[in-house]
Amino acid sequence: MSRALGGFEQLILLAILRLGDDTHGVAIRREIEARTGKEASTGALYTTLERLETRGLITGRLGEPTAKRGGRRKKLYSLEAAGMAAIRDSYDAFASMIRGVEAKLVPGDR
Repeated sequence: MSRALGGFEQLILLAILRLGDDTHGVAIRREIEARTGKEASTGALYTTLERLETRGLITGRLGEPTAKRGGRRKKLYSLEAAGMAAIRDSYDAFASMIRGVEAKLVPGDR
């Protein structure tokens, strides 16, 4: 069952793609905030990560315990082939929609 990605889902998949496999939630959130300039709530992030995992777009696994985290393990996320296909489909749809209107989006022409 294919379903279009929401905007936040797209940002998360792009962050994982940019950061590489086995990245953790805090790094994903920081990447989104650094690139968009908008705050990503922790609750929304982990709810969306769980949804993406349920849909088979990403995989989460527990990493090794670390002394820095008091022996706790981080959950690490990786992009699956279905996630890559979904972000490609989103990119293609966006590129198709924007073709021909780029000039209208140039700053200062508003």
